[in-house]
Amino acid sequence: MIDENYKLSDSLCGWYEENKRDLPWRNTNNPYLIWLSEIILQQTRVAQGMDYFLKFKTHYPTVKDLAMASEDEVLKDWQGLGYYSRARNLHAAAKYIVEELDGKFPNTFIEIKKLKGVGDYTASAISSFAFKQPHAVVDGNVYRVLSRYYGIGTAIDSTAGKKEFQKIASQILNPKTPDTHNQAIMEFGALQCTQKSPNCSNCPIRNNCIAFQDELINQLPFKVGKIKQRKRYFNYLVIEHKNSLLIEKREGKGIWQNLYQFPLIETDKEIDSKILITTEAFKELIKTNKYEIYAESDVRKHILSHQILFAKFYHLRLSDTARNLNEKYSEISTSKLAEYAVPKLIDNYVREETNLLSLPK
Repeated sequence: MIDENYKLSDSLCGWYEENKRDLPWRNTNNPYLIWLSEIILQQTRVAQGMDYFLKFKTHYPTVKDLAMASEDEVLKDWQGLGYYSRARNLHAAAKYIVEELDGKFPNTFIEIKKLKGVGDYTASAISSFAFKQPHAVVDGNVYRVLSRYYGIGTAIDSTAGKKEFQKIASQILNPKTPDTHNQAIMEFGALQCTQKSPNCSNCPIRNNCIAFQDELINQLPFKVGKIKQRKRYFNYLVIEHKNSLLIEKREGKGIWQNLYQFPLIETDKEIDSKILITTEAFKELIKTNKYEIYAESDVRKHILSHQILFAKFYHLRLSDTARNLNEKYSEISTSKLAEYAVPKLIDNYVREETNLLSLPK
């Protein structure tokens, strides 16, 4: 069986050499740059991640440069990419490498996995791509290729499924070419054996593909089910006083940790300004009656992996000083807003409503 599995690896590697995309992180064995690309590409398409990789490579050419940056700087450069815990973990891991490992990137699967935000997949990818160590990667593309090729109906999001697929991925990995094999099977899933409309008519392994032979392409891979998304209602207060705005830094372990936002009042359903001003949260925040709500946005829907946000922006103009407001908020010049890392929801709104904020277009 092992020899037969290596034939599969050879076929995938042959396909890869002819069809692979020319991506910058594939033209290096620098573990820092490979790690950077892998973190950026977690839950992110290559097309979107490319610009971020090039930006981080330019701004932080070495792990020491990344470690020496402030978290606010890193989050600002990450803005728009989502899943911001990746950026915080990336920064924390860089500081760990510099402070605890004398700036030397770890070179074994076990040591790489100790980095914050690094799991089995990322450790396997780095150890194989940078150091040619025989650790098989298993991501969404690999699940898809293996489930179809071997006709595996075990749910990929179950504990049993994860163990089964990891075992098979390790069995078919040719230890002589682990880096090429891992790149090949992921690229094959991304370009050839795609989730929708895979190119089965021109597939080099279809003669042995059980899903193709048994017409199971659309049924595999199998997942138990999607996680139900929670609905939340955000009411942002864009509070202006002369040429200043109020912002706050999100705290806690929820979404967008350590990003900046306008003062937020969350409610259990959609409301309007008449109801908003009667809430205790509004009264606690706006400790003056010298204000005017001069604009109210439509509801904006923002979808996250586990949450659906319904957001409204209320523009308030104060005739009193903003310093009479809650002390947890910072007062900044309107022109400085672009320097702060904010959630994409807010960034999109600000870009579209520059006329309301007197910002340059």
